[in-house]
Amino acid sequence: MMPTTLLRVLGPLLLASACLGIGVACAADAVNDTAGDGQTVSLLFAGDIVLDGQPGQVIAQGHDPFAPFAAFLHADIRVANLECVVATVGEPEDKIFNFRANPHTLDILNQHFDAVSIANNHSGDFGRPAFAEMLGLLDQHHILRFGGGHNLAEAHKPLIIERKGIRIALLGYNEFMPRSFEADAAAPGTAWSEDEQVVADIQKARSLYHADLVIPVMHWGWENEMKANARQRQLARLMIDAGADAVIGGHPHVTQDIETYHDKLIVYSVGNFMIDALDNEAQTIGWVVGLQLDRAGVKSWTTRVAHIDTQGIPHPVAHAKSPCGARDRSGIGMCDNTN
Repeated sequence: MMPTTLLRVLGPLLLASACLGIGVACAADAVNDTAGDGQTVSLLFAGDIVLDGQPGQVIAQGHDPFAPFAAFLHADIRVANLECVVATVGEPEDKIFNFRANPHTLDILNQHFDAVSIANNHSGDFGRPAFAEMLGLLDQHHILRFGGGHNLAEAHKPLIIERKGIRIALLGYNEFMPRSFEADAAAPGTAWSEDEQVVADIQKARSLYHADLVIPVMHWGWENEMKANARQRQLARLMIDAGADAVIGGHPHVTQDIETYHDKLIVYSVGNFMIDALDNEAQTIGWVVGLQLDRAGVKSWTTRVAHIDTQGIPHPVAHAKSPCGARDRSGIGMCDNTN
């Protein structure tokens, strides 16, 4: 394995260049937008979004909890982790936290995000009937989904989005218990992370679905740990060796370290984005990651700092230093979050 590359500081101009783009909601599993070949595609990743609790109450009162951050949620493709089930049915599972949001919250979500990963440890909080209802509700609201489905095959199927002639495959996996939320051959649920299956999915995304780029989105690691553990690092490298162009992670509820492997970006955890169930100060800080992609992979990338208030609502933090980088530079630097 090639050792991790540590990079030098980049200028703040990179931050602005990597977050530009126009967000376009997608209404199909594979979306084709051939605006021109050889261009770059901007792709944005936000962390855990829970539309239950106070953010859900804000929406019920006729307000948009995404509004303070909305100016920075612009990209050709906007993706987040939906860390709750959205449903009206089901009974709570036997666990400490159970999140279920009202379907009306999706009217707001689809104004800001095009696709969501549903591969996490809260998608099954109210059982398979609620999960199945959520699949239908996301489809009705034209919010693309990956990392889960009506059966095991659908859960492991990549979401293919084409922009400017570049086909991008998104795969989602959960690695945090309970595994009972995993999809079965004929039952709805999430995609669980088994090494052999993950490698096969990445390779199939290219061979069968003809993806130019493949990006797995992971739900892994331990809560409140600021550094990725050995399992996360092993799996990230395995995925890149299998053909992934970048790996984006979440679940620990805090941001974790970022590194490159074979010049491919690994963000181990972007932290929270919208959630009011916060235990400590570190959980109030998250990153929104912006990627500029071309056919060769990640051309450049930035992070923007989000501060989550007591209502669970994210706010941009001006002039906060956060990681950034570029393929034609050596190093991971720190860029200003300029407004």
